[in-house]
Amino acid sequence: MKKEERLLKVPKELPLRNLLRKEAALLIKKIGLRPPANFETLEKLAIKLVHKLNIPKEYTDFAIILIGNETWRETVKATPINRRLLLLPQCLKSSTSCRGVFDNLGLICAGCKGCSIDNILIEAEQLGYATLVAEGTTVAVGLVEEGAIDAVIGVSCMPVLQRSFDPVSNAAVPVIGIPLMYDGCQNTKLDNQWLFDEIRSFEENDNFKPLSVSQLKSQVTEYFSEESLQLFFTESDKAEQLAKEYMLIGGQRMRPLLAVLTYLAYSKKENSTILPSLAFIIECFHKASLIHDDIQDDADLRYNVETAHKKHGMPIAINVGDYLIGKGYQILSDLPVANKLIVECLKKVTLSHVRLTQGQSADILLNEHISDLGIEKVLNIFKLKTGEAIKVALLLGAVLGDANKTEIEIIEQFSDLFGISYQIRDDLNEFYEPAENEKIDNFPFLVALLNDIYLDRKETLPAKVFTDVGEFRKVIEDKELISEAESILNNYVEKCYSKLDKLQNAKLRLSLYGILGKLFKRQ
Repeated sequence: MKKEERLLKVPKELPLRNLLRKEAALLIKKIGLRPPANFETLEKLAIKLVHKLNIPKEYTDFAIILIGNETWRETVKATPINRRLLLLPQCLKSSTSCRGVFDNLGLICAGCKGCSIDNILIEAEQLGYATLVAEGTTVAVGLVEEGAIDAVIGVSCMPVLQRSFDPVSNAAVPVIGIPLMYDGCQNTKLDNQWLFDEIRSFEENDNFKPLSVSQLKSQVTEYFSEESLQLFFTESDKAEQLAKEYMLIGGQRMRPLLAVLTYLAYSKKENSTILPSLAFIIECFHKASLIHDDIQDDADLRYNVETAHKKHGMPIAINVGDYLIGKGYQILSDLPVANKLIVECLKKVTLSHVRLTQGQSADILLNEHISDLGIEKVLNIFKLKTGEAIKVALLLGAVLGDANKTEIEIIEQFSDLFGISYQIRDDLNEFYEPAENEKIDNFPFLVALLNDIYLDRKETLPAKVFTDVGEFRKVIEDKELISEAESILNNYVEKCYSKLDKLQNAKLRLSLYGILGKLFKRQ
């Protein structure tokens, strides 16, 4: 996003810095702005604050950082210290006496006492922080995404803090930013007391303590190991053996991850025995739908291995899919929760099951009449197929976690938008990376977009456009429809973020923000 060019200055006077910090905290407490807030919102608030306090406009960007810090305050404060990273800039070292050495991550402090870095690192590491002396935010964002840490306290110059805003915000990284007193790459200074105040701050608060999506993803993956699946597959008949075979075959396990994530976000009385069962139920339904889809599409491969019907024949494959559906319902009905929750879960699952099959039916019919495919129809299919698969995962977690009706309604609306966004992105990825033996029906959204544009312009499509992939690609490129498709995708992704902003549950909102940030690049 384009930001107004201003002087990026930090007040030299301690009383003014402290006044701005105090006023920023009072402002956020008053208006209740929740993270991650976009830059334009923070900028407007900072301009008003600077005007109210009658201080020079050159401190506007300093105020932006302070207000942004306050939106993250509760989250960072609730993050266990051993799950935080302290990120210091290399320019704090002495340019004349530093004896530190560099590795591929950054500076390894030698403890020579030639600058303030050593004393800061000693205190932070005694508290339990992970520490890093390096430039930029790429490493910090990567550590959050890998699950190594959950929050960052970062020190840097004003220009770097400003450039870091978008990547940190898009990844929903909880962060407190502390600017250096002045810019420059050597012997810069820091308000040490401010930094020590921040790194010592901790308050137990489960409502704001962030969930590590990456750690949870590893946990969910473990639920589908051979040993873990023995808890659910206790028979030795052929149907169960084949069902287990396809449950072991990988994939991103995104749907079970979403179910477990949502349960943990809402549950006040976490029951760890529910987690593997919840993941298993969702994956049963998902794998069953894939086996049946592969039959209907006559697909040869899934996850780069032979599909069930190609390997074992169609009757066996149909039976394995049916078995997994039944197994999912069996485990769901036996969950150790109140009967009213089981009933509500069954309502959600059965409704999604019906809608998903309606979407698949519409998909099959439209593939037979691809020249009639329009955007409205294809988006509805995306909503019924992918949206419902996402929805049932999120809803089962929310219902079992005892989320309220309003939150559940927001999750339902988000799921529809997420499903549409996910499938548009898949269409574009297919187009960007040509594959052998690709077919026109690999690009349903682009086909629909092409049809609608030619219809609007009252033009006739080239004769071979739906029979020759090369001709189809040429027309898409000639008409510059990729940029149009990307624009529509960005619009739906922004709708996803807007819907998430309505969630009151901070844990789920920030976790889903982070997932969206990894899947989609905001423009």
